[in-house]
This record gives sequence, structure tokens and C-alpha cells, in this order.
Amino acid sequence: MPGKSEAIVVGAGVAGVMTALELARRGERVTLIDRWEPGHSRASSTDYNRIIRAIHGRDEFYTRWVREARLRWMELQAEIGQTLYYECGALILATRGHCHWEDATAETFDKLGVPYYRFSAEETALRFPQFDTSSIAYSLYEPEAGMIMAHRGVRAGLELFQRAGGTVARGHVTTDAHERLHLDGKPLEADLIVVASGPWMGEMFPRTIKPISTVVGVNVLYTSTPDGSTAFDMANMPCWIDHGEGSFGLPSSEGCGVKAAVVIPDKIDLDNDERLIRRETLSRTRRYIQKRLPGLVGERVVDSKFNQIILTPDTHFIVDWHPEHSNVLFAGGCSGHLYKHGPVFGDFVAGVGLKEYGTADRFRIAGRRKLSPAESPSGR
Repeated sequence: MPGKSEAIVVGAGVAGVMTALELARRGERVTLIDRWEPGHSRASSTDYNRIIRAIHGRDEFYTRWVREARLRWMELQAEIGQTLYYECGALILATRGHCHWEDATAETFDKLGVPYYRFSAEETALRFPQFDTSSIAYSLYEPEAGMIMAHRGVRAGLELFQRAGGTVARGHVTTDAHERLHLDGKPLEADLIVVASGPWMGEMFPRTIKPISTVVGVNVLYTSTPDGSTAFDMANMPCWIDHGEGSFGLPSSEGCGVKAAVVIPDKIDLDNDERLIRRETLSRTRRYIQKRLPGLVGERVVDSKFNQIILTPDTHFIVDWHPEHSNVLFAGGCSGHLYKHGPVFGDFVAGVGLKEYGTADRFRIAGRRKLSPAESPSGR
């Protein structure tokens, strides 16, 4: 379209793909660049599935965003003609003596009108017999929640971006000592450059992003369902969050097995480490399964994923301009909870990039501080 600016998006994970899609739909000339094929297994936006839930403690901003993102995912699903969203619900288990975040979530849901149920430990066990509820005080069940098929969602967004006239390119984007961007050694130039490189963002911008970010690895295991049983399938079991145990999981979907993660941050060298889980994770996860999911005791691990996320001190995203390069916009800092927000996040970043509005204060680079679990939108 004549008069439109040229935009480049660096990084083809969910943040980059959804931002590129929204820029293209606004009529911009957009090129999406990644080092590898979009949807590749090194990315943070890989794996089979992700939980989508409005559970965010007292944080109304993200709660509203997820409610909108859920509708956007449904629209994308209808547009692409593929299943991207399964509404199997989400269960948050409130451990005795560790309920501040769950209490705050219930208050936020009441205020914003988000549908949910509150169950006692006994009621939870009756409704969801897969879980041992002996250590919980209560649970919150969000029926309008579930899972997004992660790899498929990125690929669907990529296809829609290309249908909208976007260009996909392969290349290695780096920075020099002044944090100026280069593509395969040559200066990268455009009216707007959105950097959505996920955990690589800190390495690329050691002065600007690295001081407010940490990269951690996350080990995820998939366990087989019992012979002849449908109890752990998504038709009968919800996704769940278990902050008291530092864990979360998803029921078996499309035959992949039950996904369980014990969130003990691990180290990773992004460019040199293999994407293989640590062997000690097996025992940690099996101990968790023995405590919380006794019906899976003795079942075999059938798959595993080793992923990485970039954490900010307050677990808020980053959507802000580079302090020295006025055409460079950062988009990411996912802190493990960006994927579900994908379509809304991309729309917001596109609007900031085109100067339709400014960014939110919580997304700015400056002023970051560690939040207490009660304040944090992620409960961490």
C-alpha cells in the first residue's frame, strides 16, 4: 500500500508472529526474520500445548487481556480451520497456608465477572478424582479456560501472516557494541524494527535488556495415561496450577500424555546446550505425581521437553523503545506467561510500534523491581 512504512520483526515465536500478523493487517510492509524455521524446537514458543487461563492473582490488567485473548484464539482457529484451543478448564489448587495468590484471584474474578467455582478439598476430590486433595484448603475452577496448541498456534499465525502479504526470511540478527542491529553482519535498517527474540534478547542487548532479565530452563515431562482409562484425558480432566508445589500441568490431549512440570529453574546456554531434560528431573516429577496424581504412579514417561524462558524481576512483559535507537521496539520478556496472551500482545505491540498509542507503564524497561508473590501476576 503506497505510503506505508517498512517494518521488520526479529524472532518468529508467538510474540513475533502475532506482532508481524497485526502489522501486516494494518497494511504495513513486514518482514519476519528468524535464525531457524518458525516453530523450531529451540524456541520458547514450542512444545505441544500451553495453558490459557485468566488466573492472575490481583492483577486486573492481565486478567482482562486473557479474557480477550481467549476470544482472539477462537477467531484465529475459525479463520485457519485448525483446532488451536481446547476448552477443558483450569483448576488452581490452593495449598493450606499458601493461599494469598488464590484468594486474590477470586477477588479479581468477582470484580471483573470472570466465571469460576470455588470447591472445598472434599468437593474437588469428588469432581476431579485424578487429584489427591489432602493438602489443599480449597480450589478454584475456571471453566472458560483450557489449552492452546502451542506449535500449531505459531504455525497458524505464520500462515495467516503470509496470507496477509508478509515476507518470511531466514537470517541471524546480532548487535554491535552500540547495540545497533545487524543481519548476517550488515546493518539492519527499517522504519520500525520489533525485537521479539525471547530469551536471546538479553544476549543481544547486554546494556539494555540483560540487567532486567534472567534466562532459566524448564524441564517438562509427559506421562502415559493408564491402560484403558480416559480419566486423564482432557474430556475428563482440566489443566491445573499447583503453586504450593511449584508445579503445573495439562491433561492428555491428542494422545500426547499428561504434561507435568515441577518448576525448579534450571540453567541453559542458549546456543550450546542440547534441548534434553536433566535426568534428576525424572525423580522430582515422579515424587510430585506420587503426591498429587496417584493414578499415574508407575506409568512411563513417553515424552519430554526442555524449554527456556526470560524472566523479568516483576514478571511483567517488556514493550518499550530502545533508549538510543528510536526505531527499535522490544517485545517480550515473557516470564512464562506470554503465550496465552499472544494475539492481544501482538495487537498491542503493533499499535505501540505504529505510534497509535504509548506503551503501558508496567512494560517499560525502567523502574523494574522484584514483586512479592501476592503482588506478582504470575504468583512467583
